Amino acid sequence: MKILANAFAILFAWITLLFAAEKNMNLNDIPSDIVVPQMVEGKPAAGKRIKHNWPEENNTAIHHALYLPDNWTAKSKWPVIIEFAGNGGYKNNLGDVSLGTVEGSSLGYGITAGKGAIWACLPFIDTNAKKNASNWWGDADATVEYTQRSVKNICDQYQGDPDNIILAGFSRGSIACSYIGLRNDKIAKLWKGFICHSHIDGVNTWPYKDSDKESALLRWQQLQGRPAFISHEGSVEKARDFLTTNKVLGNFTFMNLPFPNHSDKWVLKDLNERKKIRDWFQKVINMHSNGS
Repeated sequence: MKILANAFAILFAWITLLFAAEKNMNLNDIPSDIVVPQMVEGKPAAGKRIKHNWPEENNTAIHHALYLPDNWTAKSKWPVIIEFAGNGGYKNNLGDVSLGTVEGSSLGYGITAGKGAIWACLPFIDTNAKKNASNWWGDADATVEYTQRSVKNICDQYQGDPDNIILAGFSRGSIACSYIGLRNDKIAKLWKGFICHSHIDGVNTWPYKDSDKESALLRWQQLQGRPAFISHEGSVEKARDFLTTNKVLGNFTFMNLPFPNHSDKWVLKDLNERKKIRDWFQKVINMHSNGS
């Protein structure tokens, strides 16, 4: 019995050390097994990530990043991931950096590995400077209009499936899934599901109009039971508590990231957490349009 007790004590100590090490592990120390393609000039084509704009923005610096999957052809309909980036000017002592640019995003590529879905990283619109806003919203209503137009054009021109559009974002972009994506009835109807990593609309009060809990809950009412994958570094409990306590109607999947990093680069690593979000994504895009 004493030998068995000692064995359990050693096992417990080993597990404790393992979790302690994992808790303090820097995500950036784990090698990536996939690399996001650089955004380049040119015409959209399979396997390329293109700096792209619509004709209405020809005389501006407003643009998005458009990626057609490796296996893209015009003969099929394709799921679409629309993604919003985090705020620019962010860095921490772990080596995490966010530039707030469309080319700096990672979620869509990490989730798909570049196959089976169109991926578009859209800007927040600075109407005064006629460029992408790297911090917060710029003109939120202009961003809503650009997003709606982009979804329509991607479906019309590149065979995006209008019944299979997923909205995703990191940090500022995660908040935008509701702040922009559920801002009114028209844009809210575009989405089949949502991927929100690190922060959600309503949990914190931020330095912009209508960031308060009551305004956020009005936006969350537009979710209407649809699936949402919500993750956060360390613990996702604040988001879970906000949504469940306030009885937001959604089909939620919550996931903790066992790293302190404020980053979307975890989807570029061979992690169990990436497998979970990939499995969730496949399940959602294979659902019928009525959610069954």
